[in-house]
Amino acid sequence: MKNVEELVKKAVSRRSFLAGASTAAAATVLVGCSSGNSSTTTTPVTTTPVTTTPGQPSYADADYLNFALNLEYLEAEFYLNAATGSGLSSTDAGSGAGTVTGGGTMVTGLNSYQQANLYEIAQNELDHVRLLRSALGSAAVARPAINLSTSFSALAVAAGIVATGGTFTPFDSAADFLLGAFIFEDVGVTAYLGAAPLLTSKAYLTVAAEIMAVEAYHAASIRSQLVYLDSLAPSKPYLAYANDISALRATLGGGGETALSATSIVPCDGTNAIAFSRNVNEILHIVYATGNGAGATAGGFFPNGMNGTIKQTYS
Repeated sequence: MKNVEELVKKAVSRRSFLAGASTAAAATVLVGCSSGNSSTTTTPVTTTPVTTTPGQPSYADADYLNFALNLEYLEAEFYLNAATGSGLSSTDAGSGAGTVTGGGTMVTGLNSYQQANLYEIAQNELDHVRLLRSALGSAAVARPAINLSTSFSALAVAAGIVATGGTFTPFDSAADFLLGAFIFEDVGVTAYLGAAPLLTSKAYLTVAAEIMAVEAYHAASIRSQLVYLDSLAPSKPYLAYANDISALRATLGGGGETALSATSIVPCDGTNAIAFSRNVNEILHIVYATGNGAGATAGGFFPNGMNGTIKQTYS
């Protein structure tokens, strides 16, 4: 199985990855414009839709909803920490919940619109956790251990936006927060769409569709704010940063990306204008920050792996 370092050297050859970054330190592609930026070049992004990988194991509906719940725990912790400086309550995290590393700092420097939007999304993600836990009942898994700390810096370096040895946290500024949020929402949308045709229960499918629609609204808001931010500060190429994030995410997660620009905000295929989807294997490679290959069980944002049946890559 290729590791992140080998994958990035091949796919983003003009950049260098943080030497010796541990699996736990290598998160998904949440990167920003902190000091130490070394490049502003935009990497071309594939527009090929993602298809289901042959050999995908068979899972029950509850397995897919618990997989989604793991992702919602991650999003809720990110947004709640950004909005309030603290994360989920012990009740919402579930009995035996894992530890959250990082966070604890409210994002400052937001204008009134951004602040209101952050509060709204944070509440939405909390509500998603509660909805999935309610739908699953006693089958709901607890929050796994989550890394909101070193995970960001390692992949910021991998994307080439922060120089080797530099650090990045999305809680430092409004711009860094938007770049972090850009990754979370896009991953969530593709995950729900990938699971939709596999669900047999109409009730569960309805829950997934309802959440996916809101995640898509979130993604559109974050993408629009990044485009606007870029127009206000042309000397800081936020769109180039976002597209470097997108390129690395595509490398880890099998494609399913389009370049973000002032005239191309919606990520979709070029034929029917339909959203991209990812299967659970591709999502795991992104959130674990691993290259292609079976057997990955932890890493990135989930240092001890996800909770539930779906937690290991199969290709």
